[in-house]
Amino acid sequence: MPEPEFTVKTVACPACNGPSIYAPSNIYRPFCCERCKNLDLGAWASERFKLPEQTPNTEPDFEQS
Repeated sequence: MPEPEFTVKTVACPACNGPSIYAPSNIYRPFCCERCKNLDLGAWASERFKLPEQTPNTEPDFEQS
């Protein structure tokens, strides 16, 4: 039985926007390389990626419970 053929999917690397192979053969996916993966990890570790704080609603008609 012949092995199935897979098409190689290429996506933009989230760190550098360069081409990145999105397949099990790329151990850094969705990143293109170890450097881009580590840059992203460092950004998370230094809290450069975070959700904005919610500001309380100060409108006069807003009921707080």
